[in-house]
Amino acid sequence: MTPRQADIMTLARQRGRVDVDGLAQHFTVTPQTIRKDLNELCDRRLLSRRHGGATYSSGVANYDYEQRRLLAAEGKRRIGIRAASLIPDHASVILNIGTTTEQVAMALRDHTGIMAVTNNINVANLLRGVPSAEVVITGGLVRHADGGVVGEAAVDFIRQFRVDFAVIGASAIDSDGTLLDFDFREVKVAQAIIETARQTILVADAMKLERKAPVRIGHLGQIDVFVTDEMPPPEIVEICNAANVRLEIAGPQDEKESQHE
Repeated sequence: MTPRQADIMTLARQRGRVDVDGLAQHFTVTPQTIRKDLNELCDRRLLSRRHGGATYSSGVANYDYEQRRLLAAEGKRRIGIRAASLIPDHASVILNIGTTTEQVAMALRDHTGIMAVTNNINVANLLRGVPSAEVVITGGLVRHADGGVVGEAAVDFIRQFRVDFAVIGASAIDSDGTLLDFDFREVKVAQAIIETARQTILVADAMKLERKAPVRIGHLGQIDVFVTDEMPPPEIVEICNAANVRLEIAGPQDEKESQHE
């Protein structure tokens, strides 16, 4: 591996995805040189080739939680704002583990009379300071890596509820609409959350459509609303249309409208 290729790998690990034009500008070389580097790294299965660039993904282990917060951060903020706008005041909502669901919780701080159930300590901390919000957190095993509460105790607790909205994330979405994650214990909680909600909102940035993960949560057809930051590939749009899944694209205007408010 050349020094430049080693640096490309470092950037890919930090960002999750790199693009040809950005790397060419960063290293002051031609796009053709970068394409050659990416092809060599992909041939060695260190990166996965994607249109216009490449992604870093093992397919069996997720990124570090703090690193995930930095990945697609702007898109996640927009998704959070758009998803929260779909939830009215005085509604009950369950939010699961994830950096994108945390952005939804951040946007929900402006709501009145929200009852929030979560297995995410970070979500609970974001909402506990809101005087009009009632925050309920599940019992169970707390994961040191991300503050997620998992296990059968969390699943049993969630099954006691029947809420207006569920907000869930996913680590990856296959081209056939399968929703995937890395931890089977977290997946059991997510499945229970879907079952207990009258309406389920999936929040996932476009990068999730380029990733792989080993454990199946469910299918896009089980979701009522899919909020993302870019128009998905045609096959995903077709699945949404066939299953009557409402597709919401969170654009830059969402963040601007929130700042204006």
